[in-house]
Amino acid sequence: MPKRELSVLAAGYTFLEGLRWHEDRLWASDFYTGQVFAVDLAGRIEQICHVPQQPSGLGWLPDGRLLISSMKDRKLLRREADGTLVQHADLSSLTQGPVNDMVVDAQGRAYVGNFGFDIMNGAPVATTTLVRVDTDGVVQVVADGLCFPNGSFITPDGKTLIVNETFGNRISEFDILENGTLGPRRDWANFGALPDSNDLSVLIAASAIAPDGGALDAEGALWVADAIGKRIVRVARGGKMLEQIDTGELGIFAAALGGPDGRTLFMAAAPDFIEANRRAKPEGRILMTQVDVPHAGRP
Repeated sequence: MPKRELSVLAAGYTFLEGLRWHEDRLWASDFYTGQVFAVDLAGRIEQICHVPQQPSGLGWLPDGRLLISSMKDRKLLRREADGTLVQHADLSSLTQGPVNDMVVDAQGRAYVGNFGFDIMNGAPVATTTLVRVDTDGVVQVVADGLCFPNGSFITPDGKTLIVNETFGNRISEFDILENGTLGPRRDWANFGALPDSNDLSVLIAASAIAPDGGALDAEGALWVADAIGKRIVRVARGGKMLEQIDTGELGIFAAALGGPDGRTLFMAAAPDFIEANRRAKPEGRILMTQVDVPHAGRP
């Protein structure tokens, strides 16, 4: 495997998520300061907005307005052209935990995951829903039975939705039907059966990988941030691991492909994902390196 040289694009954050390359900059959410910001390749940072209830997934409507997952009140916010934030949709009746990552399709429909259980307070693991939010704010469950649906991707032809299940030891995929509903779930990659347990520590110990965020490339492979492995892995459909980048003492929790040619891999790094630890010390940073295959699809 090639040796990838890592460098730091930005640092001094709590816990970064929602990495997106958009209009020649990398966009990101910082959980515990509530910031959404954008940074260019020279390291110049612009604060975009503040989300009091914790920002996560990011995406854009066809007219350019930004959508933001507001985690703790389980809403999707919309940033208007004048910079004001308004409610795009309330997802609280259809979700079982904080909303997190999402992907927005070419029509402006957002597919939003949620935790499904109170991970930070040690609640039992429970499966949960994936929710679609239409451009008019109408909300509908489009999939259920997912174990912590997280980073999501749409193939370049717009016909397939891929979803990382962080504590399911698998990556799922769905056909996207004409009206935006989803067909039956199937494995995009399955890394092995898990024990019948709702104890998170048991599931983590039995998992080969914990797929968090990631990025889809032009060969149909996924760069998958491994939330338990202190690494990011390039995975082919079916589950073969093509490449691994180890990150030492830092975990990787989100990723994006971007840069001028789509071959810069950006990674959101932190020592762990425990809220009390991340609030206490601003150790989150964005790492980057060059890879061989460019970005494809959404986000």
